[in-house]
Amino acid sequence: MGLPELALPRRTIAVIVIFLAAILVVYTVYGLTSVPGCVTSSVPTSFTVNGRTYAFTYVAVCEAQRDAGLMNKKVTNTTTMLFAFPYFSTWPFWMKDTNTSLDMIWINATGNTGRVVSLALGTQPYSTSDDTPGAPANFVIEAKAGFAASNGITIGTKIDFG
Repeated sequence: MGLPELALPRRTIAVIVIFLAAILVVYTVYGLTSVPGCVTSSVPTSFTVNGRTYAFTYVAVCEAQRDAGLMNKKVTNTTTMLFAFPYFSTWPFWMKDTNTSLDMIWINATGNTGRVVSLALGTQPYSTSDDTPGAPANFVIEAKAGFAASNGITIGTKIDFG
């Protein structure tokens, strides 16, 4: 004698499917709109690109630091800022309260090596429009406009972190 067959009415199956779909939608929306936490692993203090090494002037590892970015800071030709994220995503950036044009360099890195996956060059100071990368990244470097060109940085350029 085997187990009895469980026959669920079609209406019950439909309710279960709708319930599971609703959970999936809520989970997806939460994941896309939730604030990323702090990076708790080791964060680079410098980077090397095409044979030149630069120390980061500023590093942002938590949301408040990432939100502030280079807003209301003096940016020189040697200023570089690293934004570190706890996971890969297409992190948008804007120029609110940033008084100079910047280059934004999105990097997909594992370990101490990464590749440039997207660029926003010569951004508009004070703009509140988002610059969104074309590929997921877990690091973004901001530097004064012209930095990428003067260092031969293009999509695919290798970045070594130190």
